[in-house]
Amino acid sequence: MALLCGWAMLAFTLATCLEIVLRKLGYSLQGIDEIGGYLMAVLSCAGFGYTLAHNAHTRIDLVLAALPRAAQAALNVLAMVTLAALAVFMLWRAGAELLDSIELKSVSTSPLQVPLWIPQSLWIAGLGLFAIVAAAYAVHALWLLMRNPGEVNRCYGPPSVQHELAAELASLKQRQSQGGA
Repeated sequence: MALLCGWAMLAFTLATCLEIVLRKLGYSLQGIDEIGGYLMAVLSCAGFGYTLAHNAHTRIDLVLAALPRAAQAALNVLAMVTLAALAVFMLWRAGAELLDSIELKSVSTSPLQVPLWIPQSLWIAGLGLFAIVAAAYAVHALWLLMRNPGEVNRCYGPPSVQHELAAELASLKQRQSQGGA
């Protein structure tokens, strides 16, 4: 899914570059900006779950690191449960929006006149994926808190500076071994 999203962004980037050149020549592809908006909404939501699975969401842990491990574990579980609740709420509200668009036969106000249920359905698919991943992680975090609290921080805590440095050094070593700088 991540590779598919990357290829879609590359295609959109090339289409945008083509649009820029064509506008200089007095032509336009019409609707690239609208399609880009839909694409960004869909790919963002699809990427939320991927980012969560790689523990790459931004977290501010200034105070967290100073707390006892048990408090850190409780707060990490709270963060996962809150994130899952937010994901499910976003999915629920997006579903309501989709139903309204279908009922009202809504179309975009651009020259493309895109039936809004099409991009909204794709948007909901991305949100659904995120909600599933977030809910599964929240359940797992709660289970760990009850069964093995020591593992909560390892699985759901923000990465430490040492961990991030080790990952970056490993990435640098891999790039150097492949001949890149």
